[in-house]
Amino acid sequence: MARPRRSVAAVTIFAQIEIEIVRLDTDLPLPQRARDDDAGLDLVARERLVLAAGGGRVVVPTGIAIAIPPGYGGFLLPRSGLALRHGITLANAPGLVDAGYRDEVKVALINTDPAADYIVERGDRIAQLVVLRVPQISWTEVAALDGDNRGGGFGHTGR
Repeated sequence: MARPRRSVAAVTIFAQIEIEIVRLDTDLPLPQRARDDDAGLDLVARERLVLAAGGGRVVVPTGIAIAIPPGYGGFLLPRSGLALRHGITLANAPGLVDAGYRDEVKVALINTDPAADYIVERGDRIAQLVVLRVPQISWTEVAALDGDNRGGGFGHTGR
């Protein structure tokens, strides 16, 4: 006997915040989503750079300066296609743009491919920016923490 299908009501809530941006290079596009539902906004390279094979690192300017509002943080994340196809990721993933930062947004890339250099061309999409709410923290010092001590961390539960 078939089970009755349950109806699920979808609720869509879009929170939009306004972020001031200065285009330091008017020939480059503003950060944008590849698709409307994407969380990350693509950032592009302002200049051509070469990432040497085997761990080469460069800081790539993006041609924008932004004013993340208080209570939020801008998180810089790798692009999955660059990581999978070329071994290019962020040296400090995730990178963080604090609310008080006002200089050019730059991305620290690293080439993990052991043999092939990678050329970043001007205008290439190099990273994603995700803006998230970040709560203020106040510490409460206690003698012990509630709950079980799971012990160890870093894979202590197996593969």
